[in-house]
Amino acid sequence: MQRKAYAPGLAALAAALAAGVTGCTAGAGTDGSATDAKAGPAAPAAAPGKYRTLFEPCGSVERTTLRDLLPGAAGMPEEQQARVYRGTAAVTYDTDRRAGCTWKADAPDASHQLRLDFERVVSYDATVSDDDRAQAVYARKQVAAALPAPASSAPASTPAVPSGTPSGTPAKTSSAPSAPASSPSGTGTGLGLEPRVLEGLGDAAFLNDVLTGAGSGAQQRTVSVVFRTSNVVVTVEYVAQPTAPAGLPDSKELQDKAQGLARSLAERFNE
Repeated sequence: MQRKAYAPGLAALAAALAAGVTGCTAGAGTDGSATDAKAGPAAPAAAPGKYRTLFEPCGSVERTTLRDLLPGAAGMPEEQQARVYRGTAAVTYDTDRRAGCTWKADAPDASHQLRLDFERVVSYDATVSDDDRAQAVYARKQVAAALPAPASSAPASTPAVPSGTPSGTPAKTSSAPSAPASSPSGTGTGLGLEPRVLEGLGDAAFLNDVLTGAGSGAQQRTVSVVFRTSNVVVTVEYVAQPTAPAGLPDSKELQDKAQGLARSLAERFNE
């Protein structure tokens, strides 16, 4: 049987239809490149944080500072002193994202412990900056500390928490009393020493002071200073516990030492 000849007109029509489909799929721009008519301008990516790495915490505290914070180490043999001052590094999976160190020294009259925690926050959302994500981490820590309202008549300020972040405990009003030294919770000791927001330390900072233990046992005081600098959140925790049951750690001394160390760390991050 003789084959039918393929009509040249059909071939031309098929080529035209193919070209039309291609043209509907991607329109040619003025420069000849394909463009999507529905696509708008791309949103700018959020700025990255200042810090890409963390320095090693166990080597971040001067020996003279450790001697002051850990007085019990002075009476130890030299080899034992070296171990105490060397500290114990926290176990983490990525030391450029999370790092920490702990030092502890026991003495006949009291035990002291120092803990550092560095957290470098990275946002994986292109619309949220590393700094904003770090502020959310810092804000959750401040809310969890439940700082008392300031003694002034001004209402207590609350940290900014991005939408979608649990707000936690509602802010207390300015009429709420500050926690005295004899309060059951043991937080704060006297005017000006209560847990509070700190000024001039990093981008945001607060101090917490908690006294635990009562009755016949010795009381333990934990002073924490938390601050944020760009996309890094730093926690300094200083603990003292006298061996005598009636012993009471001095709040001002512990707060001054914890703040001093926190400020020196903030300066190092800014180097």
